[in-house]
Amino acid sequence: MGIELAYAMGTPPGGGGGGSQLMSFLPIILIFVIFYFLLIRPQQKRSKEHKALLDNIKVGEYIITSGGIYGRITGIKENIITVEISDKVRVKVNRGNIAGVVKSDVMKGD
Repeated sequence: MGIELAYAMGTPPGGGGGGSQLMSFLPIILIFVIFYFLLIRPQQKRSKEHKALLDNIKVGEYIITSGGIYGRITGIKENIITVEISDKVRVKVNRGNIAGVVKSDVMKGD
């Protein structure tokens, strides 16, 4: 009688506990899926959009750098962008430091 009672309280012989192991990992899997859709995927999308922006910039466009400097692109050589920030004042900026393109009417309001 004591042996039968022990089987009744534990997992059945033959390894029938496989389903409960999957159920114990289900919350971790669910957290990873939520983490992916809320954090990783949007970051990848923003990164892809920023790369497309950097690949399509042209001379004459008005930009803002990641440091907050507004200017007009006057030259492009591979990864070095020459930006005119004031009359006859030009700085060289790494292509990766360009945060975005701004409308030219924003810049002409100086």
